[in-house]
Amino acid sequence: MPPILQTQELSRYYGSFRALAETNLSLFPGQIVLLAGPNGAGKSTLLLCLSGLLRPTSGSVSVEGFDLYTDEVEAKRRLAFVPDVPRFYTELTAWEHLLFIAQAYDAGAGFEERAERLLRSFDLWEGRNLYPHNYSRGMRLKLGLLLALIRPLRVLLMDEPASALDPDGVEMLKTHLLELRDQGAAILISSHNLQLAEDLHARRWTMRQGQLEVM
Repeated sequence: MPPILQTQELSRYYGSFRALAETNLSLFPGQIVLLAGPNGAGKSTLLLCLSGLLRPTSGSVSVEGFDLYTDEVEAKRRLAFVPDVPRFYTELTAWEHLLFIAQAYDAGAGFEERAERLLRSFDLWEGRNLYPHNYSRGMRLKLGLLLALIRPLRVLLMDEPASALDPDGVEMLKTHLLELRDQGAAILISSHNLQLAEDLHARRWTMRQGQLEVM
């Protein structure tokens, strides 16, 4: 079975500082990987390069065979990234954010039912017509997760998704991630919460000083 996400000699330097050494990795359908390592190890840099938000110094990223930097639209149609601090449009409510993302990815069919189910599952239903700046940090993180879950995806990248979630939110996050895995998605999560790896039956990769160690 070919990988969904693959890199070849991916690296990132800031001047002479090596934030990410030349990295080759593969993520396969139905695979969950937890990326661990100390602060400053390069985890966020790797995720930013994999998401297309940070241009690498060298190397390539492909999503189902589409190059992230030469076939950006097709690659990103299959890829979702949830950063540790999601950013939102100031003029859109939570509901409008979900609708905008669903329509942008041609996922408008059945939107209202799916959106209500997701919002209720993460206890955001009552605040669906609020603007994200009225949300707590944990609520904003939940909304960031829902913006990924409301649209089709083949690869999900997440940076510390459980950092500000309450216990019920963490359990619901795990439920949705396992559902995505069973649907054949590939998931890469950066987290200090190693219990997540056990609960999700995930593989563990580790980063140290910009070097990826695949276990």
